[in-house]
Amino acid sequence: MVTFRGVGGTAAGCLIRKATIEDIPDIYRVELLCFPDPWDYKAMLEMMTVFLTSFYVAEAQGRIIGFSAGAIEETDQEKYGHICNLAVSPDMRGFGIGRLLLRKLERDFFMQGCTGCSLEVRVENTPARAFYKKIGYEDVILFGEYYKDGEDAVVMMRWF
Repeated sequence: MVTFRGVGGTAAGCLIRKATIEDIPDIYRVELLCFPDPWDYKAMLEMMTVFLTSFYVAEAQGRIIGFSAGAIEETDQEKYGHICNLAVSPDMRGFGIGRLLLRKLERDFFMQGCTGCSLEVRVENTPARAFYKKIGYEDVILFGEYYKDGEDAVVMMRWF
């Protein structure tokens, strides 16, 4: 196990960089640790190479400890970023790594002319919902039975 010591409880010393194909095994390891219904390996690879406009990893002491993935979506009226996936290894939470990964996606989306950012989160995932609310996301709508196991999702949004 790698011990990560942030300065003052922050993610100092953590590198946020573009993900590469070579990172997929480590990203997938984080995915498996974080989600009850993880993306499968093939889907993750396809998302990275075909659909996503932004894909980043957080690296500390040579180890990938988190990642963020997103894409731009357009409606007839707006262009916005969609956070498709964000995860930080459970042993690395609380240092601000998730915030860094999220802000990197938001910056990409803003620079590409998006007016805001959306994401889906499990209704019962109160720590994640609190995290997003703390940094400016608001509940927008409830999707019933969104996840494979039948749990509902809350769509959250932050406008720039």
